[in-house]
Amino acid sequence: MGSRFDENDFLACCGSTRFAKEMAAAAPFSDCDTAVVAARDIWFNKVDVNGWLEAFSAHPQIGHMPSQNHKSPAFAQWSKGEQSTALSTATDSSLQELSHWNARYREKFGIVFLIFASGRSSSEILTELKRRYENRPIIEFEIAAQEQMKITELRLAKLFLAKADSTIATKATDASKVEGKPSHIPSRTRPPITTHILDIARGCPANGVEVLLEAWKGSQPRPHFGVTDKGGWVFQGSSATDKDGRSGQLMSMVDALNPGTYRISFNTGKYNPDGFFPFVSIVFEIRESQKWEHFHVPLLLSPFSFSTYRGS
Repeated sequence: MGSRFDENDFLACCGSTRFAKEMAAAAPFSDCDTAVVAARDIWFNKVDVNGWLEAFSAHPQIGHMPSQNHKSPAFAQWSKGEQSTALSTATDSSLQELSHWNARYREKFGIVFLIFASGRSSSEILTELKRRYENRPIIEFEIAAQEQMKITELRLAKLFLAKADSTIATKATDASKVEGKPSHIPSRTRPPITTHILDIARGCPANGVEVLLEAWKGSQPRPHFGVTDKGGWVFQGSSATDKDGRSGQLMSMVDALNPGTYRISFNTGKYNPDGFFPFVSIVFEIRESQKWEHFHVPLLLSPFSFSTYRGS
């Protein structure tokens, strides 16, 4: 039998009452992955524009604390936690600049600036805010919906973790102690490295893009710019994006990710033969202190450029 949740539980995950009602009607779910599949279908196919706007408006402005009178106390608590990195890395001047750009964004698009903020610094968020400010409204509205879905997925994982069977939770805690895993780190619900691609030229997720993940195993501790080390990159996994622009599983489901340098490559030339980039590779380093974290590396495609950011 799956875990049982009510509308208030799902309202904490997404501020749309239509979303919460549809999720409660679809419950129970056998596991978090099943709930996420249902959530994506409901959010993108059943919740209307008014529901999207209701969900957007439930979020506090980046850099601000959620309202104490929020209709879902759990929503407010999670929102505060997800902004903790941004708030802890902010200065008075950066908070003032964030407030200024948030106001400009709301004036242009009519909605609060929405971003998957967990683990992201105030400077990262401000840079992304300025970049997205240049988008057309129809593109930005779709990006905001995608960001809301990422937030919802994270909160669904928290929901399942909070209501997990006590026996299973005890066994997981005991196992984590043996492995040296910090007690406050939850078990993973998805592989440690994931990605998805949004085609901003077409205003939709990029379906069918081949994705390749590799790890650095060369003679040097890390690759160096302009220096070739033959055979240094070792295959980890590959997949292709689905209709939501998300890749399949690129690596094994492990709690502790091996520290080191990774490279994720996108076959953009095959997806768009007339585009500027035949393929795109992004190299990033994961340190020992980060091996318990989740690394999400989305890609935004346009006819002549691409951009990326890391979300945790």
